[in-house]
Order: sequence, then structure tokens, then C-alpha cells
Amino acid sequence: MTTILLIILILILIGVLPAWPHSRAWGYGPSGLLTVVVVVLLILLLMGRI
Repeated sequence: MTTILLIILILILIGVLPAWPHSRAWGYGPSGLLTVVVVVLLILLLMGRI
């Protein structure tokens, strides 16, 4: 389960990088969403739920 979550997080991280011209105008939206997901997963990991 942890390995799958790690792979998904890495793919999401690659996807939110503003490397393509069409995504430069998105601002901090995608990376902010990724930050929230990482914080929630970190809290769940520390609580022993994952």
C-alpha cells in the first residue's frame, strides 16, 4: 500500500510541475492540492493508519 501511494505521489508531483506552456497560467492550484494530499498522507502515516 505504501509503495503504491509513493508511486502515485511521484506521478502527481511530475504532473503539477509547470513545465508545459498550457499549464503555466494555472498558478499554485495544482501544487497546493498536492501539498494538501502530502500533509494528509503524512498525518495518516504518523497516526499508523497507513
